[in-house]
Amino acid sequence: MLERIVTWVTDTVFALGYPGITILMAIESSAIPFPSEVVMPPAGYLVAQGRMSFVWVMVAGVAGSLSGALVNYGVAHWMDHWLRRHGKWVLISPAALDRAEAFFRRHGEIGTFIGRLVPVVRQLISIPAGLAGMRLDRFALFTSLGAGIWCFILTYIGYLVGRHSTVLLATEVHRRVGQVLVYLVPALAVIVTVYAIVWRRRHPAGPPQGPRP
Repeated sequence: MLERIVTWVTDTVFALGYPGITILMAIESSAIPFPSEVVMPPAGYLVAQGRMSFVWVMVAGVAGSLSGALVNYGVAHWMDHWLRRHGKWVLISPAALDRAEAFFRRHGEIGTFIGRLVPVVRQLISIPAGLAGMRLDRFALFTSLGAGIWCFILTYIGYLVGRHSTVLLATEVHRRVGQVLVYLVPALAVIVTVYAIVWRRRHPAGPPQGPRP
């Protein structure tokens, strides 16, 4: 069944072209559970077959990821105003929102970047960014950076599989993604640790945590 899904996605990506990649990655980047692992590797496979351009696949993938993330960001930003008026009905106080938003305002850039590289989290990281009112240009920049790295990894995996096989096997893609995560997750942990050490040295007493103006 999984092999048939991958074959269908590959055919769909080729039929729809780069706009199809953008649409599918926008869906993946929103709250809809649609994994990027079944979008970008088929595109990379088509690159290996000489039927697509690696550069334009990357552009389409990042554009789609950013588009879906912006939708989540916008919805969450609207929800912030709603929660401040009606949050008591769902046991969420303005003080709790202030604390969460203060934390994300301090660490939003690293959180957005790292979140885009973590499975499951990358579909959800836009929500706290929107709730915290993170600057839109910074949100777009760090979302694009994280999404770009993830799209590159998946596209290159599909490309490697396509160079050595005439069929894109879902099991092979899954195996290679697992191999990447073995190194990626510790690398992200190191980045977060270094960031935390540097931040604490620069802010030994911590910045003031007042409500958002």
